[in-house]
Amino acid sequence: MHKRVMDSGPAETSGETSIEDLMIAVEQLVRHVRRSATAGGLSTAASSALGRLGREGPQRLTELARAENATQPNMTQLVTRMERAGLVRRVADRTDGRGVLVEVTELGEEVFRERRAERAEALGQLVAELSEPERQAVRVALPALARAIQERS
Repeated sequence: MHKRVMDSGPAETSGETSIEDLMIAVEQLVRHVRRSATAGGLSTAASSALGRLGREGPQRLTELARAENATQPNMTQLVTRMERAGLVRRVADRTDGRGVLVEVTELGEEVFRERRAERAEALGQLVAELSEPERQAVRVALPALARAIQERS
């Protein structure tokens, strides 16, 4: 049994989209946009971690692992590889002399910006192919979903 966006009959006959159909569309969109970002030749995990550090700033390795849903040993290995590539560095935590933070380097920031620009270009090309009412719907719906996500965190 599928949840419907609106409960006024079957999606197939009423023009409504089921939640499952929306989920498939979101997955396709995310895959398409992620594939479009090639700067730095990063893995999905490295791209995600670099993006988080670029958006949120320096973090402890344990915080980064938790936020990225990774084990601490796996995140340690990933950060080590990213550090060797010059994308991140480990620095002392000024608020706790024993702690270490992972922060993005200048090169990492450049790769982050390039990847974001590539993803934005891919999304922009998709949106440009839509009709004006569809473009307007995307401009309203996507920020609304982002806001709902932010309010949950």
